[in-house]
Amino acid sequence: MTNLTPLTEIADEGAPRAEATAPTAPAKAPRRSGARSLLPRWSPRLAIGLGLVGAISLFGLIGPFLVGDPNAISNIGLAGPSGEHLLGTTQTGQDVLAQLAHATRGSLQIGLLVGVLATALSALFGIIGGYVGGFVDELFSLLSNVMLVIPGLPLVIVISGFVPAAQRGWWTIALVLAITGWAASARVLRAQTLSLRNRDYVAAARVAGERPWRVVSVEILPNLLPVLASQFVFAVIAAILSEAGLSFLGLGASNSSTLGTMLYFAQNGFALQREAWWWFAPPGLLIALFGCGLSLINFSIDEIINPRLRTATAAKRSARKTTRSTAA
Repeated sequence: MTNLTPLTEIADEGAPRAEATAPTAPAKAPRRSGARSLLPRWSPRLAIGLGLVGAISLFGLIGPFLVGDPNAISNIGLAGPSGEHLLGTTQTGQDVLAQLAHATRGSLQIGLLVGVLATALSALFGIIGGYVGGFVDELFSLLSNVMLVIPGLPLVIVISGFVPAAQRGWWTIALVLAITGWAASARVLRAQTLSLRNRDYVAAARVAGERPWRVVSVEILPNLLPVLASQFVFAVIAAILSEAGLSFLGLGASNSSTLGTMLYFAQNGFALQREAWWWFAPPGLLIALFGCGLSLINFSIDEIINPRLRTATAAKRSARKTTRSTAA
């Protein structure tokens, strides 16, 4: 086969070229292929979210090794920030910074465990039920609907109240939160799976004799990774906030330290009435910043899931590039 050379390349180099008079369409954002299409595009919002989450996670991982014993009692009670105690002390003279480092680790453990368990349960009930269909799908949908109808927070409070305080560790609270927090994600994954199982490449895989587990893991699951990532991030946010609420009510982990238990003891010590802001402000601020960081990351993931957001973002970038080129 011979290569055809365009006529514009055969033209004389010195001859003037005619300018195109037809209006040009706005440049489209470059499309990414392969695994890069499953990753969120880099943006200031994503950078801020990753920075907040990374800094707080690093503090929770390394901080406990750099501070002293959080249960050590000093002679200075309810003292403000100083050179000896950077974030002051509690009513009994315990260092707030040491407690904050260990509490951050405890909250991160609960959030990550709940995120993994809730995402796994939602994937099991949503993806398997949506792909298999029939009686299995109806049974899984019934369980999901029942869990959605029952109010989440009262159910968590009732279950936590029945667990003895001596056995109410951080893993117990995480298990309770995971059991009560998977249903909404399962409904979303089921709807996505019902749409994907009718695609041509999935039908071709079934006709080719591929086993069901391979069709799900190779053809369907990769297309659901952005949805799973978004559901995981949301589960972590909900778990940390729910644990803080349970601990504030006295139903949290009794034998481990979390940001919620710090707020609980600060309330019992009348920190607000005594204007001891260094006792209750740091854990509350960390919860707010960590939730804000995860929300910013989740917004970036939504651009992959929602085609309208992806198109709107690409149009804004194209408009900015056009404005810059026109100004130049």
